[in-house]
Amino acid sequence: MLSPRLRLLALALASLLGPVNGLADDYPEANLPVDPDVQALKQLEQSLTQGQMSQAESQLNALKQRLAGDTRLEQAQRQLSDGYLKQGEQAARQGDLAAAQQAAQQAQRLLPNNPKTAALQQSIEQAKAKQAAQLAAERQAAEQKAIAARAEQARQQQLAAQRQAAAKAAAKPQAQLIDPKASQTQIALPMLDTQDRDALRALMDKAAADVVTFRCAVQVQVRQAKDYPFVAALLSARVKKLDPAFKLQISQQLAAEQEPSLQLSPQPKS
Repeated sequence: MLSPRLRLLALALASLLGPVNGLADDYPEANLPVDPDVQALKQLEQSLTQGQMSQAESQLNALKQRLAGDTRLEQAQRQLSDGYLKQGEQAARQGDLAAAQQAAQQAQRLLPNNPKTAALQQSIEQAKAKQAAQLAAERQAAEQKAIAARAEQARQQQLAAQRQAAAKAAAKPQAQLIDPKASQTQIALPMLDTQDRDALRALMDKAAADVVTFRCAVQVQVRQAKDYPFVAALLSARVKKLDPAFKLQISQQLAAEQEPSLQLSPQPKS
């Protein structure tokens, strides 16, 4: 027989353990095992919610082997197809048409009769056509730019050639009356016979330029001796104006029967 003290201790322990021992009676489902198929379906739903399409498809294929004909899998397959379509629509908006096309094919494979797939395919084709048109326009613009650049380059080359030719022409002495390659050039002076002083002065301007440029010796052929000083003075004044340091070599020749003329003979440079 228990002593009063031990009896009180036993009652205290019974009062403490009573609720614990009654837990299974109050919550019988707490001791039930978890259904692996239900757990797998929850994991599939979680993958679909998080947009993990590849993982969700693998989980769906595994469940099809275990739960063939389960209507819950049909709904999951529809959700998976819609998930691929959402990925495709997003990729199309971002301009990644290859990824959009791949996602559309995945959705079509999972649910061939999904009308949303046809709409996505149509938007992809429209985007492709728009990209092709834009690419063609950019290519045409680039070609036109290249053509314009080549034309401008050709124009610049032509201008450069013209400038070079002009520079060469400017550097090369230009003859007014004589042939620089000939040993001498005979220039007629009919204005002495006609007393055309203006024409004679104009001719002397050109003759003086050749005399200075090509270092010419001059012989004046006249009908009368009185004509020589006048012609010589006109020519000397013009030569001196062009080159004050130039030493004019000038002589006369009388030929009453011949037309007056100038004979200019280029001299080699000393």
